[in-house]
Amino acid sequence: MKIYIGNLPFSYTEDNLKELLLKYSSFVSCNLIINKETGRSKGFAFAEFSENEDAMQAIKDLNGKDVGGRAIIVNKARPQEKRSPSFSFGKHR
Repeated sequence: MKIYIGNLPFSYTEDNLKELLLKYSSFVSCNLIINKETGRSKGFAFAEFSENEDAMQAIKDLNGKDVGGRAIIVNKARPQEKRSPSFSFGKHR
């Protein structure tokens, strides 16, 4: 199961994130989303667990937790929505 972790400090690193999640035995991986231009965190991440119970416990334990002066938001990740093309190449004229 994948979870979403939001409102992270922009200075946060993937190592910081792993420190939060390693206490859950079925924690598999995490992916901190990085701004390509600045190389810094965009303030959110995704984490994967092999057991749903651990993922649900992480949501319960971490949602609202103060991390670097910010209350983080943790919930079940939703499937990525398909993006529509940002330009139409004149199809709708």
